[in-house]
Amino acid sequence: MTRRISILLLQTVLTIALPFICASAHADDYVSPDNIEGSTKISSEALIQLARDHDDLVIIDSRIRSDRRQGFIAGSISLPDTETSCSTLFPIIDKKNTATVFYCNGPKCRRSDRAVIIASGCGYTNIYWFRGGFEEWKNNNYLISK
Repeated sequence: MTRRISILLLQTVLTIALPFICASAHADDYVSPDNIEGSTKISSEALIQLARDHDDLVIIDSRIRSDRRQGFIAGSISLPDTETSCSTLFPIIDKKNTATVFYCNGPKCRRSDRAVIIASGCGYTNIYWFRGGFEEWKNNNYLISK
């Protein structure tokens, strides 16, 4: 089995199984892992530096639209994890090595975790994961858009 097929199979299994595996745990008990293979974990300061260094940086807000109404990082693109797939990522990120940041509400939110795993399975190679997410951004009093 090729590596790409193996990754896509793993992605499919995780997408289907993760909600059932986590269903028994109370939502408030979830804490994101420290790292996700295939991505680089960053802080809000590192996100600002990435934006300075990469004119073509893509920032994806993996939260559902009702969460986004509370505010979002300026310039981010709304693509909830439930809608994230290889076919929905390609129109946003047409080059697999484009610097791309995924975020959601913070360490207790699993949406960006899922989106990072999907993007990695689609072959994207320059993935950054803003684990602290919107919570960290807001707590640092950085500008938010509504």
